Amino acid sequence: MKPLLVRPRRLGIDPRWESELRKEGFSRIAGVDEAGRGCLFGPVAAAAVILADPHGLRGVDDSKKLSEAERERLCDLIVQRALAWSVAMVDASTIDRINILEASRLAMRMAVERLALPADMLLVDALTLALPIPQKGIIHGDAVCRSIAAASILAKVHRDRTMREWDRLYPGFAFASNKGYGTPEHLKALQTLGPTAEHRFSYRPVRECCRGALCIGWQDPRQCLFE
Repeated sequence: MKPLLVRPRRLGIDPRWESELRKEGFSRIAGVDEAGRGCLFGPVAAAAVILADPHGLRGVDDSKKLSEAERERLCDLIVQRALAWSVAMVDASTIDRINILEASRLAMRMAVERLALPADMLLVDALTLALPIPQKGIIHGDAVCRSIAAASILAKVHRDRTMREWDRLYPGFAFASNKGYGTPEHLKALQTLGPTAEHRFSYRPVRECCRGALCIGWQDPRQCLFE
């Protein structure tokens, strides 16, 4: 099956994404999504989830629509009830080296490859992956497909938990609350404290705060940014 990228006719979780594939004979359908692409700090995370049929889950939706408490509750339920799940992360230095899109794809591939139960079909949020598995990329997939939404919750919750750990190591940036996104508080901390080694120097707000970024190993291959 050639990888496809499709756009849903309407938003809202629709069980037919999985049910139609089951009619075709697929039984281990993995939803795949990422979290943290737009952050200035830390890793990009990805998750892969194979839900049971019936899944026994209520309230699973795009992680961005849910409160932190709802995400945490659903994450625990998904982990308990899924046939298989996996989370992978790609660090900031790799993001700077290969770019955020390729780093997101890498994290997604890693998550799929780590599944304890091999997937026989992938449903991926807005991308297709270089894997020898039949797959379909769905635009706004986390808003229309339950399997992708479940993956979005796992990726978001696990990354947020990691950010709370980073907050203890780097006080002053408020990572526990902003999760590495470019909030006014985070940008102010960048100006006053300077970037850490875990910031993404390929992102303009970070490199504009540190003309010495070349000294810790990041270089933009397209131009000299610091002359």
